[in-house]
This record gives sequence, C-alpha cells and structure tokens, in this order.
Amino acid sequence: MAVTAKWYGVPIQNLVNGTRLWDWDTDTIKCMLCNSSYAPNQDTHQTRADVSNEVSGAGYTAGGTALTTKVVSYDTASNEVRLDADDATWAAATFTARYGVVYKDTGTPATSPLIGYIDFGADQSVSGATFTIQWDPTGVLKITAS
Repeated sequence: MAVTAKWYGVPIQNLVNGTRLWDWDTDTIKCMLCNSSYAPNQDTHQTRADVSNEVSGAGYTAGGTALTTKVVSYDTASNEVRLDADDATWAAATFTARYGVVYKDTGTPATSPLIGYIDFGADQSVSGATFTIQWDPTGVLKITAS
C-alpha cells in the first residue's frame, strides 16, 4: 500500500518555537499500528500516551517497529524538507490496522512525542504474511517551504 502521512500539530509548533523534541536522524523513531477505533487528533494528541487502540496479533510487538535508514533532505525543485526511512514491515503478521503512528520512542509513553500519522483510508488486514507500509516516494513526512 502506498501512503502519505499527516503531521500532529504540536511538533510543527515546537519546531517553529525552537523546542527540539526529536531528531529524525539519530533518535529511535517508531511506527505503531492502531485499529479503526483510534481517532487521530492533530490538535491535541502529543505523546504516545494519547494514542489508543494499538493493534495486537501475530508478528506485531507492542510499540511498533523502529524505522531504519532515516534521512532528512531538502528538495530545491519542490521546496520540500523530506523525512524518509525504509518501508516499515511486520513479518508473519496476522492483524487488522487502519492507522500508523510515527513517534520518538523514549521508553515511556507519556514522554514519547508524536510526530505524524498515516490513515490507510480503510482497514488493512494481513493473515500470516508480511504487512508493509510503503512510504510515499517523497518521504514519510514533508514540509513545504512557500
């Protein structure tokens, strides 16, 4: 599935205010999966503790999977700052997910800041196979300078 992501509002506000809650390149950034009962709120959700209805099932570990090969780039043609990583995968998986939530893992949900989320548009189910989030070719998240 090809997906695009949306930012939670507080990370952008903190970025503008100079508060660094996470470093894409060096921090442990994870993607956790939630079912359709989770209702992302870009305005009020700030930490992993605000996220509910995480999926469970074969091949899935609570808290999600760490993103690998993370890079930050600037595309001068589109004026976009792009945060990218390898596709997120869960092998031998059996579960149903609607959302992927990207966050910095501090080891404590109450202090693990949210970054962005993915809405798959509908429930996505897997049964005994690999579940893959194929990030948009332009990155997991991006900011356009205009």
